[in-house]
Amino acid sequence: MKRHTQKNLKKRITFFLVLCGILFMKNEAYSIDPNFYIFLCFGQSNMEGNARVEAQDTIDVDGRFKVMETIDCPGLGREKGHWYTALPPLCRCYTGLTPADYFGRTLVKNLPDNIKVGVINVSIGGCKIELFDKENYKSYVETAPGWMINMINEYDGNPYGRLVEMAKLAQDDGVIKGILLHQGESNTNDSLWTEKVKVVYDNLLSDLNLEAGDIPLLAGELVSAEQGGACASMNAIIATLPETIPNSHVISSSDCPAKFDHLHFTAEGYRILGKRYGEKMLELLK
Repeated sequence: MKRHTQKNLKKRITFFLVLCGILFMKNEAYSIDPNFYIFLCFGQSNMEGNARVEAQDTIDVDGRFKVMETIDCPGLGREKGHWYTALPPLCRCYTGLTPADYFGRTLVKNLPDNIKVGVINVSIGGCKIELFDKENYKSYVETAPGWMINMINEYDGNPYGRLVEMAKLAQDDGVIKGILLHQGESNTNDSLWTEKVKVVYDNLLSDLNLEAGDIPLLAGELVSAEQGGACASMNAIIATLPETIPNSHVISSSDCPAKFDHLHFTAEGYRILGKRYGEKMLELLK
């Protein structure tokens, strides 16, 4: 009789534990908001944000547009891994205006009111695409100049790893819908650039359990030849990216004003380019 009672007790405990597990998984699933669209951003200085933020960029930011801070920024009152209304800067604590700013603003302006948009931006000025190759980035870092090392160290020496770390946190809140890239100046005329980008893209998909058909990659052109772009020849290589990554789309930089260094866009250039990123993503979301 005693043995029978113990057997029933074990069954009840097992049933209780299974039930708790099911309820826990349901609660986890319900905490993910399918109407929170998240976008990963990476690249070098133009995605990092090189133009000074102007007064018009600090007003009328819809609270539905969020940024996840990727490092601690006490001066901004932001902590790594938390969401905030997407007032610039959207990369590190002291960076400038970036295409991500007006990308997000364009989306929330045109999407239904129940949709929120979040961006996660990990970018390093001056870096080659090799910095985001998770298998080989260490050899690149070993040869990087000191000023770049300081920025890399803000991501604990591994910008790609930080992007994935933050993206995994974000997946508890919403759904990753796409990736934004602006990079290439430091790889100008590198015929293998598209293959190197594919390595990073494929790694992101694998590490975040995403499907290529669901995650478009939007890659912006560099400062154009018409604007005297110092690296404009790279745009011919960027144009071929869809041949290597079918779900990739090139964003034109035509008529985007550039600074006198012929490498970076002005604030107005970033607004135009960011809006174009947003318009393409709206087209793809529909």
